[in-house]
Amino acid sequence: MSETEPGETATHCPYCALQCGTLLTGTGTGTGTGREGAAATAAAGIPAVAVRPDPDFPVNRGGLCQKGWTAPELLGVPDRLRTPLVHGRPASWDEALDVVAAGLRRVQERHGKDAAAVFGSGSLTNEKAYILGKFARVALGTSQIDYNGRFCMSSAAAAGNAAFGIDRGLPFPVTDLGSADVVLIAGGNPAETMPPLMRHLEHPRLIVIDPRRTRTAARAALHLQPAPGTDLALALGLLHVVVAEGLTDTAYVGQRTRGFEAAWSRALSWWPERTERVTGVPAALLREAARMLAGADRAYVLTGRGAEQHSKGTDTVAAFVNLALALGLPGREGSGYGCLTGQGNGQGGRELGQKADQLPGYRSIADPADRAHVAAVWGVDPASLPGPGRSAVELFGALGRDVHALLVFGSNPVVSAPDAARVRRQLSALDLLVVSDFVPSETAALADVVLPVAQWAEEEGTMTSLEGRVLRRRRALTPPPGVRTDLEVLSALAGRLGFDESAFPASPPAVFEELRAATRGGRADYSGISYARLDSGEALYWPCPEGSTGTPRLFLDRFAHPDGRAVFAPVDHRDAAELRSDLYPLLATTGRVLAQYQSGAQTRRIPALVEASGAECFVEVHPDTAERAGLADGDRARVRSVRGSTEAVVRYEGSLRPDTVFLPFHFGAGGSANLLTNPALDPVSRMPEFKVCAVRLEPVAAR
Repeated sequence: MSETEPGETATHCPYCALQCGTLLTGTGTGTGTGREGAAATAAAGIPAVAVRPDPDFPVNRGGLCQKGWTAPELLGVPDRLRTPLVHGRPASWDEALDVVAAGLRRVQERHGKDAAAVFGSGSLTNEKAYILGKFARVALGTSQIDYNGRFCMSSAAAAGNAAFGIDRGLPFPVTDLGSADVVLIAGGNPAETMPPLMRHLEHPRLIVIDPRRTRTAARAALHLQPAPGTDLALALGLLHVVVAEGLTDTAYVGQRTRGFEAAWSRALSWWPERTERVTGVPAALLREAARMLAGADRAYVLTGRGAEQHSKGTDTVAAFVNLALALGLPGREGSGYGCLTGQGNGQGGRELGQKADQLPGYRSIADPADRAHVAAVWGVDPASLPGPGRSAVELFGALGRDVHALLVFGSNPVVSAPDAARVRRQLSALDLLVVSDFVPSETAALADVVLPVAQWAEEEGTMTSLEGRVLRRRRALTPPPGVRTDLEVLSALAGRLGFDESAFPASPPAVFEELRAATRGGRADYSGISYARLDSGEALYWPCPEGSTGTPRLFLDRFAHPDGRAVFAPVDHRDAAELRSDLYPLLATTGRVLAQYQSGAQTRRIPALVEASGAECFVEVHPDTAERAGLADGDRARVRSVRGSTEAVVRYEGSLRPDTVFLPFHFGAGGSANLLTNPALDPVSRMPEFKVCAVRLEPVAAR
């Protein structure tokens, strides 16, 4: 743990999964940004907080991105929620919680236990994710719980579990990347989504796979620019070159893997020239990329949302895992495969019980032994625990039909879910919508009850970063009057539903002690981790059984399957769920930009970030494509898909493929990119196809 100055609190950035180390200092009244010494805001009574990067935390090494520098401004945004709202009017906490409890009881009495649902978030602390899962399955007795991490990393999780027997975003510390010779990044743009990571990618030569020439691609030694939806074909083509040119690590494949022949039989027909016809990537560049990876002493293959957010995302990630296995990278120190997790606690958020099919410790809710272990910790009959529930998109599809009440914690699905207009209609059809948040998001605006909760600098807890390291979130401030923590909300609701509140502790340390017991012996074992060890400065990576020092690097001796071997997946390319047509001749893809984060509910409230990104949605278009649509740079365009339309400002981008347009997904109202996107699901991960939908461009008539 870093040395702190008097009055400083060591904690972590509230945004992405890097969880950069930060040091916070209270500086009086108002809210400052730390870096620029901004004057206190008009948010009277909110302590200002100065932030500086932790110079000793190895992930960010004294750096922060613009979002991290401005994060303290979140604490004093003018429209911060400070009192509960019931049907839009201020209410006491007792009234609001009574309304919620009565509504839940009424819905379940009329329609059954599964008529009430819970939707969580990859931004919640480990403690909150754990209690949220317990609350759903014990206090509500419902199987209907999932979270927005289903949109983030579920395809990589499914592929990782199948290949390695365990799913951890990076099965090695971030700092290992700095000594690599070559790093392939498929569908990731860390130069914008997690800039401090680029400090570890200065030495390696980068191969970037992305339909856009992103900031990351601009720094690459080699940029492969496939048509949206063809990443799987590209990965098969790379494997074909590796095998056909004798670049396979045959000793590793024979000793540490199984299933190679079946995987190779699928890649056999993806020679470079065929791959070029499907993807648009020149065969020569394909060969160059494969040779670069194979010729490196130390190499990594990393995937991001661009590879995952497809109706074939699991197979796409599996194809890149196959490539890494053929080269002998996973489980070798200095090389490997990893996934760039997105949300701050996207890792811990799914392994601690708020995912539809999982119990704490990455246990399966369908496995009798796993159910028995967790039920014993919770003091309930295993038979009383519900089975697997619906995934996120399927859960939203059931709203107003089978599901009549929904509790939302830390998520904004009106902006973040695919086919967003339909999601808005479904949320509006509920008998009861409850949103727990600290700002009035687009989803909160629809809610029957809004519960104001504490922010990142006002709460204790733990987070698990993309490298599987468990980190301490420490409280630097007391929450404003009228604001409670999510744990306090869940404990009070459980009491009103007839349960002992002590079974749903509001104290983060108490929750963590129970969490340790619930995860003991599971794949994601936290039992050896404690607040005391974390506060002493130990770097603890799960799995960390009791008495262990943790596992910074997985798979060095064996993989997590019973036979110790990694498994190749026999996958083949298939088209996206939606292709271009005469009516919709372009492919739209979505993603993040540097100054904004997720649905933008937080970052769109920070003036400096709005100034950097623009205040409204934009669409990147190749100039020739824009001209054919009658659009000039700076014009307002209507982007249409079969599901709906959104309005965006045209930005010329000459490096973009002429058949492709790009929209950021951070904006709401009529500028939401997810008004366009396709809810078609991956059959394994249930990830929706955010990255490909057919669209057309039209000028917006002058007003």
